[in-house]
Amino acid sequence: MIARYAIPFFLVVAFFVMPLAAYFLCRWLLPRRWGRKCGIACACIIIGIAAYGMFFGFEQLEVNHIEYASSDVPEAFDGYRIVQFSDAHVGSMTGIHKGMLERAVDSIMAQHPDMIVFTGDLQDIVPEEINEHLSVLRQLKAPDGVFSVLGNHDYDRYQTGDSLTKAANCERTKQLQREAGWTLLLNEHHITRRGADSLVIGGMENWGVVERMPRRGDVAQTLQQIDSTAFVIMLQHDPSAWRQKILPECHAQLTLSGHTHGMQFSIFGWSPMSLKQDEWGGMFREGNRALYVSTGVGGLVPFRLGLPGEVVVITLHHKP
Repeated sequence: MIARYAIPFFLVVAFFVMPLAAYFLCRWLLPRRWGRKCGIACACIIIGIAAYGMFFGFEQLEVNHIEYASSDVPEAFDGYRIVQFSDAHVGSMTGIHKGMLERAVDSIMAQHPDMIVFTGDLQDIVPEEINEHLSVLRQLKAPDGVFSVLGNHDYDRYQTGDSLTKAANCERTKQLQREAGWTLLLNEHHITRRGADSLVIGGMENWGVVERMPRRGDVAQTLQQIDSTAFVIMLQHDPSAWRQKILPECHAQLTLSGHTHGMQFSIFGWSPMSLKQDEWGGMFREGNRALYVSTGVGGLVPFRLGLPGEVVVITLHHKP
């Protein structure tokens, strides 16, 4: 229910509660001659920031290039390009934001990827949101395929109705991704080969450290029968699973995640998301293993400030 009312809640807080609070705080703290003027100025600034973030900041998109070098990368995959995008939340890409997904798809295809991966949260609440964008999603193509995993919003946690209706909606979300031509990995893996060399794409279902999040990820099932010498890229929506599940339970060298959005807010590279968890955006390493957390393309609430949506190009390099 929180997700369903997120946008109205944001509008009330950003355009009424916070401006009024700033106004009355200035009136209370400052001398009478300055309090009213400063209060009005602060309220106007807050409203201006909220409006900018909704109408302009949310539309911004960056293509970030990441180099990943390791001796574990097979020689045949040296220079291999994987494009990751995450957290599309296409239900918010309507009205004035309707063209956002098409711009993101164009940016992805312009990178000429060998493989495309999506790390969860395609919808906001219900699968019907995806239907409007299905023709655009079908444009995503790569020589070695498009692979995806589910995020917490892609399950039935934020939907209304009885358990059968929720389950049916979740199955419809899965089917729509397959209709887009994507390979949806549900605790499964796919092996891409280049001659005698191979690369494993593991796709875990969502697993979150917060118990109210879906906890269906199974590392052992995902990499069943995969040799410990294989080079594995793990797709997992929630980055908290990296330390809790992936590092201790398997050898996956590179994990790609999303989920955090960086709270869609950053000042000089600092996001309040850093107060909640360390691994909220960018590349992180633990020994010879790495995690990349994408801050996403969209968001449940159409607002971004100082933190544009991102498409990530990850180029693999074999390090002798």
